Amino acid sequence: MIVMKWKDWVHVTKLDPDKQLKPGDIDAIAASGTDALMLSGTLNVTEENLAALQKQVKAYDLPLVMEPAGPEAVLMQGIDYVFVPSVLNSTDVQWIVGKHRAWVQQQKEKIPWEYIVPEAYIVLNPNSSVGKVTKAACDLKPEEVAAFAGVADHYFHFPIIYIEYSGMFGDPVVVKAASEAIHNSILYYGGGINSAEKAAQMSKYADTIVVGNAVYDQGAAVLKATVDAIQ
Repeated sequence: MIVMKWKDWVHVTKLDPDKQLKPGDIDAIAASGTDALMLSGTLNVTEENLAALQKQVKAYDLPLVMEPAGPEAVLMQGIDYVFVPSVLNSTDVQWIVGKHRAWVQQQKEKIPWEYIVPEAYIVLNPNSSVGKVTKAACDLKPEEVAAFAGVADHYFHFPIIYIEYSGMFGDPVVVKAASEAIHNSILYYGGGINSAEKAAQMSKYADTIVVGNAVYDQGAAVLKATVDAIQ
């Protein structure tokens, strides 16, 4: 039985296989106090660039999460958990369950289900790559987001609900509404966290804050500031 340590994480750093880190950034990321590293991207994710990124970060004593964009590139060797998203507000069923069925069907070896953690994604930035690729219906009112969160928690029993604004800072009212609809799931928030102030604001409602683009846009120093703001 694996201890689900991921439930105790409050800060996760998302690293994109399609982007390049500056020299020394990984040292700074590892020293920032972040709880885990998530290898995740939407565009141009391959087994090769995933493996290259994993090789860069595997020497550090941090949990590694793989979050696949699709069944064609799923890395499981040397990974602590595989977080598998279902985009609940997608208008294309492939992103809710179709790609998941394809992944299970194509596996030649038994999937280590004890390492698999389902995520209910609610994507809310229509201009983001993930919003466009998944054809997500992003123009949702707080009560609609809360309803999605409630369905994910109470009906489908997703262990993680992920409010994803991907590249833009979201509406705290929306995140608060989602948090109030959840009783059992862990609430993740990602999008536009590029300062201590924004991290602190969203951590009032989300259990776990995810920082991604800021690491590439502003450098790893901003990461520690976001960690310090919520711990």
